[in-house]
Amino acid sequence: MSCLPGMKDRTITCNSLSKTYSITGWRLGYTQANPQITDRIKKVHDFLTVGAAAPLQEAAVTGLQFGDEYYRDLQEKYTRKRDLFLRGLDIIGLNHTVPEGAYYILIDISEFGFESDLEFAEVLAQKVGIGSVPGSSFFKEKENRYVRLHFAKKDETLNEALNRLSDIRKKL
Repeated sequence: MSCLPGMKDRTITCNSLSKTYSITGWRLGYTQANPQITDRIKKVHDFLTVGAAAPLQEAAVTGLQFGDEYYRDLQEKYTRKRDLFLRGLDIIGLNHTVPEGAYYILIDISEFGFESDLEFAEVLAQKVGIGSVPGSSFFKEKENRYVRLHFAKKDETLNEALNRLSDIRKKL
């Protein structure tokens, strides 16, 4: 957007370091904007949160200096993991989303007859041995037919998850 006429001084770019650098628990990110807007962002930030620990910020700077090869390799790695996991889910016959940039998918749990995605997530953990996040956490609307599964794991872990999911209909 900043390349459109008159937009450079009005554009704010917000980004997260969490997924790109596999540091999801750190909750680090950054903004890019003109100096006047950046000053206002700093004031809002001061009132909403405390600063990230200095060592984490230094580590993030190191990551921001990685070359293009890092990002190509990361994209290839996650694309391969996504495809491995989605192929397995397709073989099992579970309806799911196909992510274009995230490293998690949403499984449609409608066929299992649960009114609550939270209850389904609990039963999935207990009876199938798979941890998930209720999809309703990610919707503004009332939505209970999805659970979220994360595929940024070792291939062995993904294959074990698919193995456990292979007879989900018998276990539930």
